[in-house]
Amino acid sequence: MYKYFISLCFVFVFVNGYSQINTSKEEIKEKKDTVTYKTGYGLRIGLDISKPGLAIIDKSYSGLELVGDYRVSKKWYIATELGFEDETTYEDFSSSSSKGSYIRLGANYNAYENWLDMNNEIYVGMRYGFAIFDHTLNSYQPNVSSGTENLPPYFPSTPITTPMSDDGLTAHWTELQLGIKAETFKNLFIGFSFSYKIMLSVDDQKGFKTLYTPGFNRVFESSTGFGFNYTISYLIPFVNK
Repeated sequence: MYKYFISLCFVFVFVNGYSQINTSKEEIKEKKDTVTYKTGYGLRIGLDISKPGLAIIDKSYSGLELVGDYRVSKKWYIATELGFEDETTYEDFSSSSSKGSYIRLGANYNAYENWLDMNNEIYVGMRYGFAIFDHTLNSYQPNVSSGTENLPPYFPSTPITTPMSDDGLTAHWTELQLGIKAETFKNLFIGFSFSYKIMLSVDDQKGFKTLYTPGFNRVFESSTGFGFNYTISYLIPFVNK
C-alpha cells in the first residue's frame, strides 16, 4: 500500500510539473504574439538626382527637383514634387527653349506588405501637374518651295536667328506613377519611379507649338509624355505607430 501511495505521489508531481511547463510556454507565446513593431510617420524630403546627372551629360538641359511626402495612414501618403527646368529642343529646321517652374501634387498608395518594422514601398500614385514657363523660338529656317514637286527651291532660305519669346505660359496635366522606395539606412531612402502623363491644356507661343514643358517633359502629338526620376530622401519621423 505504501508503494502505491509513493507511485501516486510521483505521478501527481509529474503531471503538475508538465502542466506548469505547458502554462509557461503558452504565456511566453502570448507575450511573443503581443509584440508590436512600429514604423515612423512623418515628413520625408529629398532630391531627384537624375536631373543634375542629365545636366552633366546634356549641355542643353538644366534642372532641379525636390520631392516630399507625408504618411497619413498605413498605406497612404500625400506626395508632391516641385522644381525648375531649362531645356533647349533642336529640330531639323528650328531651335526652341522652355524655362520655368512646376509643381505636381497628389497621393501614393503602398501596395507592398512590410515585414516587422520594415518601411519599404512599391507604390501607385496619381498627380496633378501645373507649370508656368517662358518659351523662346531661338532660330528657324523658313520653308521655301520652288513650286515644282521634287525640285529644290530657286533660292535657299536664310535661317532666322533673332529670338522671339513669350512669357507667362501655363500647362496643366495629370499623371500616373509607379515606383519603389527602399530604406537603405535608418530613415534614409533610395527610390525610382516611372510616370505616364496626359496633357490637359498647354499654352503655345504665338506661331509656334510648345515642344517641351517643364515638369511634363517632351510634348508628343498625342498630348502624352513620360517621365522618370531617381531620388534620395530622408524621413523626419514625428511619431511611431
